[in-house]
Amino acid sequence: MAAYLNRINKINPIYNAIVNMADEDLLLDQADTCDVELQNGQSRGWLHGIPQAIKDAASSSGFPTTLGSPLLQDAMAKTDTVMVSRMKAAGCIVIGKTNMPELGLGSNTFNEVFGATRNAWDTDVSAGGSSGGTAVALSQRMLPVADGSDFMGSLRNPAAWNHVFGMRPSQGRIPLGPGNDVFLSQLVTEGPMARNVKDLSKLLEIQSGFDPRLPLSLSSHFHAHESQTKAEDLKDLRIGWLGDLSGHLATEGGILEICEQALHRMASAGAIVTPMALGFDTNKLWECWLSWRRALVGPRVTALMGFANAREHIKPEALWEFDHAQGMSYTQFSQASQTRTSFYHHMLQLFQTQVDVIAMPVVQTWPFAIEKRWPTHIGNRKMDTYHRWMESTIYATLAGLPAISVPAGFHPKHTWPMGLQLIGPPQGDSFLLKVAAAYEDTSLELMNKAPTNDILKSK
Repeated sequence: MAAYLNRINKINPIYNAIVNMADEDLLLDQADTCDVELQNGQSRGWLHGIPQAIKDAASSSGFPTTLGSPLLQDAMAKTDTVMVSRMKAAGCIVIGKTNMPELGLGSNTFNEVFGATRNAWDTDVSAGGSSGGTAVALSQRMLPVADGSDFMGSLRNPAAWNHVFGMRPSQGRIPLGPGNDVFLSQLVTEGPMARNVKDLSKLLEIQSGFDPRLPLSLSSHFHAHESQTKAEDLKDLRIGWLGDLSGHLATEGGILEICEQALHRMASAGAIVTPMALGFDTNKLWECWLSWRRALVGPRVTALMGFANAREHIKPEALWEFDHAQGMSYTQFSQASQTRTSFYHHMLQLFQTQVDVIAMPVVQTWPFAIEKRWPTHIGNRKMDTYHRWMESTIYATLAGLPAISVPAGFHPKHTWPMGLQLIGPPQGDSFLLKVAAAYEDTSLELMNKAPTNDILKSK
């Protein structure tokens, strides 16, 4: 605990990844209690005495759950979410929260309450989001493992931009909540982030499992894969490479090449990498996505509208979602749900007949300037919404499939990381993690790279 607190005190003022820290004397007292328990032969679990900062989207008793909103900066949590309670039961000591964009919207971690979180590898560019504080705290060794949540790549995008592993588990693997709705809120899921696949898998095991208060949570418990997975285990693995969906996804230069280099390492170990088409109307999927997102974000913003001068204190992107949600009809939402159903069946067919894993870039841009809210253009293509540049993440989300961001490489001229997105079959979390571990074994030199702290020397 003392070592991590010293690290945080030194590093965090530069990166602004961890917010609302607890009193250090109190944390050290809790660590002392954990030491005594170990001396008496007692262990609470894998996280016994381990410092953890919870993403500010999840409630942890005794800490505010601000969601990065000035309207909620004093919203003290009285209870824990299911995920947090499980992590505490496994022994973790909550030391604070990790920073996120306001209401979790947009893959760029900044808000009016705490400010911006800077990228772990280059403080001039974005950390990604919405689990940006999580990724930076991990990459800069302020935390050993960490939690996050994922709607439109919020565990995957910041992992890609900070050279760590971030996994969106299968829909229902980790019960979300409990909250006001337990049937419709299916697109957001919590999940793990770590610097290696073994730690990621162990944290997912702690977080996952059925909870009767969340009836759509999966009853089959996930068990961490303990045996060592090697590169040779990739032999004959069928990987379908989607790339930029034949030009549908606007993608900055160099990203496809970095991802293809990562796939080449897998192919060198025996995997069979084949370019493939998605085989589904991408424009129809985007309209489906907009409907689902508005239907789920709209009520979250509605809950804030009772505050005085609410619209003045809510970010424009959230108001855009809210305003569009007001005109939605049940028929529109039902049609979007039917499209989503058709897409799930289509993806299921691909896994049953053509591929074992689907691969595509996690992010369509390199980390951009910290001052920019979101990219308005990729090349000469204008982004028609604040999140169009994150479109590559919606396919796993809509189909409820497990997806993981694995470190792929770096920009040829900058210290900017990039991730490769691997998508697994329905409820194939364990299988996908074995694939990720085998990939990790092909890229040990890359995995051992860590951000320099030259920035500290200049302070």
